[in-house]
Amino acid sequence: MIHIEKMTFNLFLVNTYFLYDETGECIIIDAACYDIEERHEVRDFLKDNKLKLVRNLNTHCHIDHVLGNDFIANTFQIFPEYHQKSIPLLLTLNELGSSFGFVIDRIPDPARFLDDGETIRWGISELKVLYTPGHAEGSVCFYNASQEFVITGDVLFKDTVGRTDLPSGDFNALMQSIRTKLFTLPPDTVVYPGHGPETTIGYEMENNPFIR
Repeated sequence: MIHIEKMTFNLFLVNTYFLYDETGECIIIDAACYDIEERHEVRDFLKDNKLKLVRNLNTHCHIDHVLGNDFIANTFQIFPEYHQKSIPLLLTLNELGSSFGFVIDRIPDPARFLDDGETIRWGISELKVLYTPGHAEGSVCFYNASQEFVITGDVLFKDTVGRTDLPSGDFNALMQSIRTKLFTLPPDTVVYPGHGPETTIGYEMENNPFIR
């Protein structure tokens, strides 16, 4: 069984997720930890729960979601995995970071690139990669069918959707991603978004005012 732990990091209040099972292997999704206290929180959680970090996945590469990638690479020798179309976002990361007061020491090379439809495995667990552009090129979601949950990054939130006024944002593409990749999932599927509280696919199909 996959256990999910959520921590909220940096001034953008990004949800970072830790997924682990009875083998003790753990993955991190959207490592957003930036300051010393946040990084200690990550270390302490893994140590206290006797977990071995084995993968670092990014739903997309906007700055607020990747601030911890270098820390994870340096501390655990685990390098990020993201969709190849996210690369242009990383090329302006230092300039963008400085505008928000973030110091980006290094942008670690990826361990590999994620592909639409592939299966991510660790321990005895797995997630399916869903390519969902619109909020940003390279955006992906991670779906587990057996436990009926999906980690959506900034694609879908409770009662709203990801903004599309940032570089590579496209509202029509976002709507297409939500309708074809997320709203085709079972209604009881729990949505773990990149910011804010959890919701379900069924609730958003009935109540989200931005979906047309």
